[in-house]
Amino acid sequence: MELKNNDYSVFYEESNQNIEIKFKGSLRLSGMEEYEPITELLNQAIENQPIKITLNLQHLEFLNSSGINILSKFVINVRKIGIKDMIVQGSKNIPWQKKSLTNLQRLMPNLKLELE
Repeated sequence: MELKNNDYSVFYEESNQNIEIKFKGSLRLSGMEEYEPITELLNQAIENQPIKITLNLQHLEFLNSSGINILSKFVINVRKIGIKDMIVQGSKNIPWQKKSLTNLQRLMPNLKLELE
């Protein structure tokens, strides 16, 4: 499944009980209602309870507070359903990512954060 417009794209790929969710561009949506399609995509990605999830944010240049909230809720959902192997990939070159992505580890201590 893929969501795409001029500013961003979000999609996921599944293979052998592994899911990779990729974000690209800039997410400046207004409020939780506008993030609902992304929330649905994230929930659909974990519907079959994969063994491993990779959340690739390396090419996500901007994410506002509503978007960070969506990612936080997603990590909490992953933890609640018992998925133990989650990797979040980010970029050291994108200012918001280091602080915000580090906070995701507080929500799921075994989450592996890879900043390149």
